[in-house]
Amino acid sequence: MKVSLSWLSQYTPIRMPAADLAEALTRVGLAVDAVVDRFAFLETVRVGRILSVEPHPAADRLTICKVDAGRGVVPIVCGAPNARPDAFAAVALPGTVMPDGSVLEAGILRGQRSEGMLCSAAELALGADADGILLLDGSPTVGEPLNRALALSDPVLEIDLTP
Repeated sequence: MKVSLSWLSQYTPIRMPAADLAEALTRVGLAVDAVVDRFAFLETVRVGRILSVEPHPAADRLTICKVDAGRGVVPIVCGAPNARPDAFAAVALPGTVMPDGSVLEAGILRGQRSEGMLCSAAELALGADADGILLLDGSPTVGEPLNRALALSDPVLEIDLTP
């Protein structure tokens, strides 16, 4: 059985870290097999700052964004209508494992190099909005993992139910 800490907190006040709760549950006979943060996959998605947005020379609905993702400036081909200069956005770089299990790779889109992906909330399983990229409010730190920038953490306890 899997139980998220946020769900459990709706029914009882929890005043200890997830690891301590797992240990306490195991001591009383509910063996906790694992504790995994359900937002851990966002550790590899970074906060990026869009530096420029230029029209794609071979596609009307695509743009080429120059994005600082904390490891230098990379070109990213994007089709989102809300990509704009000086905006902070969620950036997946090559090697990122997406929530659907696919691994993002650099590639050529309509003749232009793309070295990442500006992600929507839907692509990151953070909401249903797929109409544009996920723009971040305030001034987050460029290159910071998205789960930390958004303060997303929800440990899930996997409890082995014995007969």
